[in-house]
Amino acid sequence: MRRTRRRLARWGCVGAALLFAAVCCAVPAGNAISTYVALNAGAMDGGGNAEGGTAADIPPRMLTAYKKAVPQVGRHAPHCRGMRWPILAGIAKVESNHAVGRNIADTGDIRPRIYGVLLNGSGAGGNTTVFPDTDNGRWDGTASGERAVGPFQFLPSTWTVFGEDANRDKAADPHNADDAALGAAIYLCGEGRDLTQRDQLKSAVFQYNHSDAYVANVLGWIDQYAAAAKDLNLTEVSGKARTVIEAALAQRGVPYSWGGGTANGPSYGICCSPSGKSGVSIKGFDCSGLTVYAYAKAGIRLPRTAAAQAGVGERIPARLGTSALKPADLVFYAYAPGRDSTIYHVGIYLGGGQMVNAARPGTVIRVDAVSAMPGYAGGARLL
Repeated sequence: MRRTRRRLARWGCVGAALLFAAVCCAVPAGNAISTYVALNAGAMDGGGNAEGGTAADIPPRMLTAYKKAVPQVGRHAPHCRGMRWPILAGIAKVESNHAVGRNIADTGDIRPRIYGVLLNGSGAGGNTTVFPDTDNGRWDGTASGERAVGPFQFLPSTWTVFGEDANRDKAADPHNADDAALGAAIYLCGEGRDLTQRDQLKSAVFQYNHSDAYVANVLGWIDQYAAAAKDLNLTEVSGKARTVIEAALAQRGVPYSWGGGTANGPSYGICCSPSGKSGVSIKGFDCSGLTVYAYAKAGIRLPRTAAAQAGVGERIPARLGTSALKPADLVFYAYAPGRDSTIYHVGIYLGGGQMVNAARPGTVIRVDAVSAMPGYAGGARLL
């Protein structure tokens, strides 16, 4: 269904030995590949590709569309179980980055429209397969061939089968957020999948795009959105642990800034990351800047870099698993788990498999699953 490929990168904080203070560097993530043809990065015409992992990173009108589709899908796929908005968000994140950069009207109409490359076999963007026109340009804007459309990147021929009028304006439009989200939900449900079962969820995503890399990419986003959607239960957290967590949570929505953040709060960062990302004009936090700030609120002074912070307090080995973590523990990630000198990222554990995370340039402070970052390297308990 998806006809584009985008390059995504993972980021995380590393030590001053690598670059300046607490900075981040890129770790390539698997690229999603089309069901039928692999296309190069940048095949989408326009639109942003900012990273994100929580509802705070989704345009509100798009999130509304995902949530509206869930109760509606039963009318069209009555035997489907387990559809939930993080599934739709995971697909839309990879397909169009939630239409970020477009205007999304109250009606759900998205302008300018989102088009993939023309599948005419020209070789542009890696396109080597011809897909004849099926809609006379009605949805994809051209009668000379096919291209994927809308925030969920439907081919017009697929939309003809699965498209539905979710917003009741008497038109099923793949360029409408509500209609597209419902169409995607119906498509993923198939003949009656139970999407609470991991193997059936994987099958649904694989049906959407026949690529193991694509499946892993989408499932990663689904897990992050699902973790963020859970209600935080801090009723049993008290004292300094609660002070640390509340200080970190209060920064949700503050931008990530390369090298940013002090014990006093957000600050302008530094230049530049290995891929050229600068925090000079961004007031916010990087991962270890956030932990420095949150722990300062509890009267604890931390070193500035993630690797150095691993040497403070009681170390919790990775071999014990995430179940050994307690709220307010530091959570570490390393290029080579077991070697603290390779630690590149730190978060603050909340409980329930979640953490407060300053993930990477282009994001905001948010709640993520502990599994959102690669290379889990254990934790540290300071309280």
